[in-house]
Amino acid sequence: MAARIFLETNYERKLSNNRPQYKDQNCGLIGQSWAMLFASGGFKVKLYDIGQQQVTNALEKIRKEMKFLEQSGSLKGSLGAEEQLSLISGCLNIQEAVEGAMHIQECVPENLELKKKIFAQLDQIVDDKVVLSSSTSCLLPSKVFAGLAHVKQCIVAHPVNPPYYVPLVELVPHPKTAPATVDRTYALMQKIGQSPVRVMKEIDGFVLNRLQYAVISEAWRLVEEGIVSPSDLDLVMSDGLGMRYAFIGPLETMHLNAEGMLSYCDRYSEGMQHVLKTFGPIPDFSRATVEKVNQAMCVKVPNDPEHLAARRQWRDECLLRLAKLKRQMQPQ
Repeated sequence: MAARIFLETNYERKLSNNRPQYKDQNCGLIGQSWAMLFASGGFKVKLYDIGQQQVTNALEKIRKEMKFLEQSGSLKGSLGAEEQLSLISGCLNIQEAVEGAMHIQECVPENLELKKKIFAQLDQIVDDKVVLSSSTSCLLPSKVFAGLAHVKQCIVAHPVNPPYYVPLVELVPHPKTAPATVDRTYALMQKIGQSPVRVMKEIDGFVLNRLQYAVISEAWRLVEEGIVSPSDLDLVMSDGLGMRYAFIGPLETMHLNAEGMLSYCDRYSEGMQHVLKTFGPIPDFSRATVEKVNQAMCVKVPNDPEHLAARRQWRDECLLRLAKLKRQMQPQ
């Protein structure tokens, strides 16, 4: 069994003389995480990119990360690091990249024109069995896969950054995606230890970002209106809602905060409706509030590359430890 990851990492490319250059500043971290996840499930993985140095860099970073994970007891799967690393290789030829693949995961930058170009290429050379999957976080499948002959095999599998530590994957079908494609991708995600969710039909932002943007929007309004400081707002989530949401979602929280869902709605629906009617318009995320929030964030984490990188590393280490705790805390 084999998977293919389309990285196109840390590159610059002009699509036409009138188009800007595109550069993935994350150096293909999503693609690298996918490679590690597929290898953890025992799948042979081939990384495809447009430059040898990008592939070499990706393989080196994967090796370093896997060795660290093994040493810390956090490596996923039943195989050791060397066994998993032996399953991952790279190539620069797109024909070679797709040969024998049962799943192709595209991870190019979030640009519709670029993604459509990649899938148009794939559409010309794949068979009728391989699943064509995009890691897009916001582009609708109906736009990414528009006009493809193999559209029934196409699906969005949107991971959460960093995917190796955050297992959620949103599966979003094109209106013409075959049910079997969704089922196959769902089973594959479970096989590699992810937590897939089926989004029944496409919608802007999918599910995760719609929830995230709703929280961000109200958080912004509360700061903008002088209700709470930026640092205290974040504390409400990190030391409040976020603690229980790390283990249960908002609907189960409602269910447990009363004698079941019916009881909760009987008790609190009127109050919820009253509060919801006080919500303001969508913020424009500009003016003085941006400066206020930026100043508060920079006090905590200066926005230079070194401090941001260190904080991201701390975040990832926290996520790693939380993921281990969640596995230990699974109900029997």
